[in-house]
Amino acid sequence: MGYRLGVDVGGTFTDLLLFDTGTGAFWRHKTPSTPHDSSEGILNGVTAICADAGVAANQIDYFLHGTTVATNAVLEGKGAKVGLVTTEGYRDIMQIARSFVPGGLAAWIIWPKPQPLAALENTVTVKGRMNADGKEVRPLDEADVRTQLGYLKGQGVEAITVSLINAYASGAHEARIGQIAAEVLPGIPVSLSHEVLPEMQEYERTLTTVANASVRPVVGKYVSNLRNRLAKEGMTGKLSLLRSDGGLMSAEKAEEHPVSILMSGPAGGVTGAIWVGRNAGIKNILTLDVGGTSTDVALIENLEPRRQRTTEVGHLSVRASALDVKTVGAGGGSIAYVPELTRALRVGPQSAGAVPGPVAYGQGGTAPTVTDANVVLGYLPENLLGGTFQLDRAGAKAAVQTIADALGIDLMAAARGIIDIVNENMFGALRMISVQQGYDPRDFAVMGFGGAGPLHVNAVAKLMGSWPAISPVSPGVLCALGDATTRMRTETARSWSRLAQDTKPEDLVAVLAEMAEQVTGELLSDGVPADEITTAFEVDVRYAGQAFEVPLTITPDLLAAEGIAGILGRFDEEHKRLFTFNMDTPHEIVNLRAVALGRALDLPAAPLEQGNGDPSAAKLRDHTLWMDGREQAAVIYDRARLKAGDIIPGPAIVCEMDSTTLIESDCVGTVDHVGNILINLA
Repeated sequence: MGYRLGVDVGGTFTDLLLFDTGTGAFWRHKTPSTPHDSSEGILNGVTAICADAGVAANQIDYFLHGTTVATNAVLEGKGAKVGLVTTEGYRDIMQIARSFVPGGLAAWIIWPKPQPLAALENTVTVKGRMNADGKEVRPLDEADVRTQLGYLKGQGVEAITVSLINAYASGAHEARIGQIAAEVLPGIPVSLSHEVLPEMQEYERTLTTVANASVRPVVGKYVSNLRNRLAKEGMTGKLSLLRSDGGLMSAEKAEEHPVSILMSGPAGGVTGAIWVGRNAGIKNILTLDVGGTSTDVALIENLEPRRQRTTEVGHLSVRASALDVKTVGAGGGSIAYVPELTRALRVGPQSAGAVPGPVAYGQGGTAPTVTDANVVLGYLPENLLGGTFQLDRAGAKAAVQTIADALGIDLMAAARGIIDIVNENMFGALRMISVQQGYDPRDFAVMGFGGAGPLHVNAVAKLMGSWPAISPVSPGVLCALGDATTRMRTETARSWSRLAQDTKPEDLVAVLAEMAEQVTGELLSDGVPADEITTAFEVDVRYAGQAFEVPLTITPDLLAAEGIAGILGRFDEEHKRLFTFNMDTPHEIVNLRAVALGRALDLPAAPLEQGNGDPSAAKLRDHTLWMDGREQAAVIYDRARLKAGDIIPGPAIVCEMDSTTLIESDCVGTVDHVGNILINLA
């Protein structure tokens, strides 16, 4: 056995977790992120954690990485200049788009329509046509193709997208254009729609492929740079990146299909929460991943996260599988301010980030943040990261005092107001993925992680009515743990588009078997042993005439036992849960997907030494904090010295290297058998 290293790059900190797959021993480390070049922060962390563990870099077998480089490229508009090749008569496909305006009635008046990632002047059409059955009705005019590609070369495009009408049925013309593009524009990456998304609906297919092309040079440069820098450090292990759907993909595949890692960063926390829940015996979880810049929330039911068929980044919505994660601009670095017009306190979405960070960090920050408010209230002790990071409480007070002065209230009330608002923002995000999806939050626990999650999870659990509030072991690096413990995953899709009543189960099974062979082959090529690969299937179903589909997981065994009726029964059940009604309308099976999965790492959590319920041996010191409108006596504990069964009455603070847990005055925390703190009402 060897070592696996999980690395998660956040807006403020880069988290690392290294563990020995043979013994289960692990080491963790947090280091400030380096936004100008995130690989610099990664290398700093790798050097530190290897030294701490006494492990040479060449002993690490797997480097497993969650990154936001593709996300940031989209949000910041720093993607490549994309040239689009489409079928004659479809030049305006990106401009016509799909009718959607966010917001309420008449929102179009003020909504700035986002610019397409492939500009009209960089879009060309070619002569040639396939029909919906994948048969050629007009041959490809290769001379015309060369002319059009020559024009794009003159435009200085940095990436090429080829998306032809009906390419999902046959990609032969696209493949040939790709070959010609390699001759005319050598070194320019080419993305083909039938490879990226072989599904019907030409706009969604084109948009997804254009997005893939847009971030491909950025991701390729990042991965190549990271690989080279790791090699210089002597690391020879396999580099894999976390997909948006919570699986892993090889770095090489990520360079070709970066649209699959647009939400790589938030996915790590969800996979880490699943690992914690499995070891703690908790199956239904609402995740609260609070970082320095934002908060990510997700829902896990029976240890399975909800997935969706679209990945949303800002205004961009592409057809790619992703965990159903909602993000709000509410983190430890979120800036509090009072607008002159309204004179009402606001928090976020602007963030102090890693540079300069909150005022309390002493790195030149001047704007009051959520972290500063926590320091002022006494929720965040003045030493972080095991004492290596000292906080400036006087500076935090001075910053928050500007808010108090603007509102005409005292310092503590202003600080508590900041915390209450950010908690409400988190509460709203959690309602989006629970109540608005037809789930009762009282049936779920809330797990807080990330650097600031355990500080807020108790208060958010009160708002949600979700108990217990969980502070997992090593909450600050849980995303890195998720990166390190998840498994390889790949998928392929195919349009079906037939009424269920016209579909024979044996035809469906035959197609799924063919798709399963394809995705299995992809994992085999990535070095996953055949005996470790399993497959799963999904179908998108809708009532005929609907404009949206509901994805369902199925198996060949289900088809054999229940036939098509088994699928339709599950669809009706899910449709009623989501929308409270069903329709007396024929069902339509729209798309099929096959998913191949590598072996899940069976890493048990290390059991904690059993205690007698008394946490006093872990007490660091007495403390005072501001809660419930008054100053209260509290106790600060060292998490490393707590034992299983210890009961911690609130108010209390539990400190550890990578995070701080707050237990409120009317609550009590219990340490479970593997070290998680379960907070309930007293």
